[in-house]
Amino acid sequence: MLVTSLLPLLARYSLAFDLVAGPDDTVTLTIIPRKAEGATATLDTSETRPIAITASAAEIDAELARGAEGALGQLIAARKTLADQLAGQREVAEAAKTAAIEAAKAKSASAPKPSASTTAAKTPAPTTPPADAKADEPASLF
Repeated sequence: MLVTSLLPLLARYSLAFDLVAGPDDTVTLTIIPRKAEGATATLDTSETRPIAITASAAEIDAELARGAEGALGQLIAARKTLADQLAGQREVAEAAKTAAIEAAKAKSASAPKPSASTTAAKTPAPTTPPADAKADEPASLF
């Protein structure tokens, strides 16, 4: 029954389990999702973080029996959704970066190169100090 309830998760992941007995008849089940053999999609690190459940054996059995509708299934689905969103944002950011580089190249290629005579004409002429300026006092704006 456990494997049957986890079949939807096994389509995308290979799952490793670790069981540890705890005090007061509790059990800690650690589930480690990994990329399934033959899966084409790459997994984000958030999807492959281990999931630990500590409860009584009966409570763990009941939760796992719920499959994709249970807490474990919902957690893995949420991780997948977040990973898909991150991948989409990375693609958009990379496309924007590439477009900005292309636009900068196009702008620099189409901009006219200034000649030496044009550059000299744009340089402002140095100004002379006012006639009433004194060498030992700072210049006044008023």
